[in-house]
Amino acid sequence: MRAVASLLGFLRPFWREVLLAIALGVAAVASGIGLLGLSADIIARAALRPSIAELQVAIVGVRFFGLSRAVFRYLERLVSHSVNFRLLAQLRAWFFQKMEPLAPARLQGYQSGDLLSRSIRDVETLEDFYVRVVSPPLVALVTGLGVSLYFGQYAPLLGTAVAAGLFIAGAVLPAVSRRVSRPLADGLAASRARLNAALVEGLQGLSDLAAWGQEQAFLQRAERLDEDYLRRRARLDWTAAAFNALGLLVSLLTMLAVLWITAPLVRAGEVPGHQLAVFVVAALASFESVSPLALAAQQLEKSLEAARRLFELVDAGPEVAEPASPAELPVLPRLSVKGLCFAYPGGAGDVLRDLSFDLPYGKKLAIVGPSGAGKSTLFHLLVRFWEVQYGEIRLGGRPVQAYSPASLRRMMAVISQNGYIFNGTLRYNLLLADPGADEDRLWDALALTGLQEWARNLPEGLDTWLGEHGAQISGGERQRLLAARALLQKADLYLLDEPTANLDVNTERDLVQVLTRTLAPYSVIWVTHRLVSMDWMDEILVLEGGQVVQRGTHAELLAREGLYRRLWQAQQRPVLFVPGADMAGSEAG
Repeated sequence: MRAVASLLGFLRPFWREVLLAIALGVAAVASGIGLLGLSADIIARAALRPSIAELQVAIVGVRFFGLSRAVFRYLERLVSHSVNFRLLAQLRAWFFQKMEPLAPARLQGYQSGDLLSRSIRDVETLEDFYVRVVSPPLVALVTGLGVSLYFGQYAPLLGTAVAAGLFIAGAVLPAVSRRVSRPLADGLAASRARLNAALVEGLQGLSDLAAWGQEQAFLQRAERLDEDYLRRRARLDWTAAAFNALGLLVSLLTMLAVLWITAPLVRAGEVPGHQLAVFVVAALASFESVSPLALAAQQLEKSLEAARRLFELVDAGPEVAEPASPAELPVLPRLSVKGLCFAYPGGAGDVLRDLSFDLPYGKKLAIVGPSGAGKSTLFHLLVRFWEVQYGEIRLGGRPVQAYSPASLRRMMAVISQNGYIFNGTLRYNLLLADPGADEDRLWDALALTGLQEWARNLPEGLDTWLGEHGAQISGGERQRLLAARALLQKADLYLLDEPTANLDVNTERDLVQVLTRTLAPYSVIWVTHRLVSMDWMDEILVLEGGQVVQRGTHAELLAREGLYRRLWQAQQRPVLFVPGADMAGSEAG
C-alpha cells in the first residue's frame, strides 16, 4: 500500500489533467456504446421498412457517435500520455536526486547492471502506471454505473445482470489475475535485473573475457539468464492471455443473459422489439470499459515490484546526513583528526584505528604504507562519503558534520588513481571541476600537467571525445588529465590518492614537480605507496594495519629503523626475478 500511495502522490500536480483524461475516456466508451447501439437500432427497425424520417435521428446519432468516439479517444490519449510522460520525467529526476546522496557508501553492495536496471527499466515499467493502472478502473467504474442504470430503468433484473457481468469481468477476474501474477511479476523483475547485471558486467569486461578465452562461457551464462527471463515472461503473457479469454467469455455470457431476460419483455410488449438488438449489442459494447482491467491488474503487479525495487534503494537513506543548519566554511581552514576509528559494515575488523594528526593550513602531509593499510578509507571519510564512527574530524575548529557535504567537497580537490573519465569530450571532462573556466584556463591546466601538446594533436582538440572510462587515451594520459582537472578547481585542500599511478619514471617526475610547485600555497594530503618527493612533506604518517606505526619527516624516518626505511630501501633497488624462488626471496636478493 505504501508503494501505491507513493506512486499516486506523484500524480497530485496533474490532478486536473487526470480528471480530464478520465472524463474523455468515459466519453469515448459511451460514444462506442452509442455507436453500436444506434447501429443495431437502425438495422432492426429498417427490417420493418419504416419511412426514412423515422430513422433520421438514429442516422444522425450514428454519424455523431462515429466521429465523437474517434475525437474523444484521440483527446483522451493525448491528455493521458502527456500526463504519463511528464510523470515519467518527474520520476527519473526524483530517483536520481534520491540516489545521488547514496553514492558511494549505500551503493557499493549493488552491481552496476542492477542499478542500471532500476534507474531505467524499473522506471520505464512505471511509465504505464497511470495509463494502464490508474485510469482504466476509474473509467470502468463510471461507465459501469451509467450502463447498469440505463438497463435497470427497463427491468431491475436486466440492470443487475449487466452490473454482475461487468463486476466479474472488471473486479473478480482482475483480482484473481493479480493474485496469480504476483509471484510471476516478482520473479520477472528479479530475473531481468540479473540479466542486465550480467550483460553490463560482460560488456565492461569484454576485453578481459577475450584475453582469457572465456567468451563462450560468458555467452552460455547470458543465454541461461535470458532463457530464464523469457520463460518467466512467457508465463506472465500466457496468464494475461488466459484472463483476457475469460473476460471475453464473461462478456458473451452477459450478452446471452441480456437476451434471455429481454426476450420475455419483448413478448409481453413491455419493450419494443427493435430494442432487443440494441440491448444485446449495447451490453456487449459496454465491456470495452472493463476489458483493460485484467491487464491493469498484471501491470499493477509489475509497477508495484518496480516501485518496491526503487523504494528499497531510496529508503536506505544517505550514509551522511545533511545538517539542519549548515555552518559557513572557514577561511584558510585547519584540519585535525583525533582518535579516528572506522570499520566497513560487514567487514572483518577496523580499517582505521586511533588515527590522529593535525594539518595547519598550507602544510603538507603524506600518508604511506602497504596496500590495505586504510589510506583510501581516510580520504573517503575526509570528503564525507562515509560518516565518522569513532573519533572526530574537525575543519576550522568545527566537526565536519557541521558543514554541508556538498560545500565541504567544493573546497577539496581530489586526484584519485580511480578517478572517472566520462564518455564526453576533453573539454567536458575538464569543466567538471570548474564549469566557468575559460579556454585559456583549460589550456593552462593541460600545460601544467604536460598534456598541452597532446591535446593540440587530437583530431578535434578540446572537443575530442575520450570514450567510456577514457577508453581512447592511455593510462598515463588519463592520470595526468585527472590531475589537470583537479588543478582547475579552486580548492583549499588537495587530496592526492596515488596521483602518479600508471606513469613512467620521467612523466612521474615531471608531474610531481608540477604538483609541488602549483600546490605550494595550499594544504595537501598525499596518499601513496610510492615514496617520491617525500622531502616535500612537512610530516609523514606510516600506516600498517589501519594504525600509525611511525610518524615524522622524511629525514627523521630514514634515520631510524622501521617500516618506512624498509619501504624506501625496497623502492631504491631493482627487484630481481629468480626462477623457482618466491617473491620475498627475490626481493631480498
